[in-house]
This record gives sequence, C-alpha cells and structure tokens, in this order.
Amino acid sequence: MKLVVGATGMLGGAICRLLAAQAHPVRAFTRATSDPKKVGALESLGAEIVRGDLKDRGSLDAACRGATTVISTASSTVSRQQGDSIESVDRQGQLDLIEAAERAGVERFILISFPIIDVDFPLQTAKRAAEERLRRARMTHTILQPTFFTEVWLSPALGFDPAHATARIYGGGLKKISWISFQDVAKFAVAAGESPHAINSIVRLGGPDALSPLEIVRLAEQVSARKFVVDHVPEDSLRAQYDAATDPLQRSFAGLMLYYARGHAIDMTETLLRFPVQPLKSVREQLSAIA
Repeated sequence: MKLVVGATGMLGGAICRLLAAQAHPVRAFTRATSDPKKVGALESLGAEIVRGDLKDRGSLDAACRGATTVISTASSTVSRQQGDSIESVDRQGQLDLIEAAERAGVERFILISFPIIDVDFPLQTAKRAAEERLRRARMTHTILQPTFFTEVWLSPALGFDPAHATARIYGGGLKKISWISFQDVAKFAVAAGESPHAINSIVRLGGPDALSPLEIVRLAEQVSARKFVVDHVPEDSLRAQYDAATDPLQRSFAGLMLYYARGHAIDMTETLLRFPVQPLKSVREQLSAIA
C-alpha cells in the first residue's frame, strides 16, 4: 500500500493517477475540508481515502498503519487553511509524519523537497529539518529536489501570462534554469518507489531545457506569434523585499524569487540513465499548451 500525503494537490494528484494506472494500491491522505470533486476523482481511481491533517499526529499514525511506502508532497505554501503555517505543516507536520511512518514499519519514504539554496528562509529551514530527520530514520528514503515547476512559475499567478502577452521576470533574466513539469516530478516519485538507484539518496531534478527567463519570453513570442511586454523585478528589489518580510511565507517567497534570479541549471544525464523517465516535458510543449 502506497500512502500519498498531499493527494488533492497538483503533484499529489498526479502521483495518485500514475500509481493507479500501474495497479498499485493507493491510500490518499486528505483533509475533511478537501475539495469534494478532488476527493471524488481520487475515489474514481480506486484510491482508499483516509482523512486527517499533518497537524493531527493521531491521524498520521492511523494513515501510516499498513502502508509500505509514504510519498509526501504536502506543503502549506499553496493550500493554506486555519492553523496552517510553514512551522506547523512543512516542518513539524513532516517531522511527525516521518516518525509515524517509522513507528508503523513503513519500508520506504519519498519526500518532495527542493535543492539547497544559498539564501536562508523559513521554508528551506523546514525542508532541511525534514530531510535530516528522514536520513536518520529506520527506513529507506528518497529525497527528490526538483527546481522550478513550469506550470507554477510560468503562470499568470506569478506574472507570466501568455494570454495577455506579458511576463514578469525576477532579476535580470539571463541566468539559466532547468524548469521541470510537475508531471515529470510525479513520474520520478513513482519510479523512486521501485528503483534501487533511489535507495537512501538525494535526487536533484530538472527538465530537458536549461533556459533563461528571457529565452523563455522569446520562445513564448515564437509560439504565440505575439510580442510580449516584459516587467523586470530587479534583484535589489527582491533583496529589499526579503529583508523587510516579517511573515515566514512572504520571506520564503522572496527567498525563492532570489533563487530564480540567480538561476539553477541541472545536468540530468546521469539521473536519466538511472531513472528511465523519458521523454521529459519541454518548456515549448508547456507554452504551446497554454498559447
């Protein structure tokens, strides 16, 4: 039985669909307040629905009972409810989940994190605490560290809006980033549950393209045959936003934007030899789908 925590989220839902397609028994951890349509979609896959909350240790113990693998995608950064915070969900909640899995005799734990960033912020502190606890656990672990999700960072929510031919760029826009689709991260998460190469390892993930934000704007212009209006947020402004932030979530978003401004290209050659997850979705494919 594979327990997916964060099952109604974008990534967690994709993982559940892939597991069900491969005929794996799936247990989906959802909240009582989760969107009924999303829960219904999970039920239609044949997933066993378990109710709980990362802030409720008892529900974690119950969810882990009888599971052989736990895949955790949960975070407070996208879907926040009363009582949710980086501290209560991304740090303490994940620590409690790891302990519950360990006590329940879970064999393998797969954690979705992100690469180490040279900027200190609460979300990174929470991720590193969970990673460290997982490395000390009495079970096999895999830590997946994808870079920027294409569907999130190249979306209107963060200022990239192909429908209106506008793009917000954080920093100078010249540093390359290995953008990755959440759908490909889901494939790696499922593969990690079966691959001997994933045992007790950290796997950094990027997509097939290392492109600068300005290169993506030019690509979007080619795909849409429209000229984009580009709005730059200078790195100095991002640093000022980071320094001024008092809310942990705001400070974390500012830290991630600084990470974006500085770029991060990942060579996936060796990883793709060890994990046959191909073809990876390109940025052009994503832009063509939304153009």
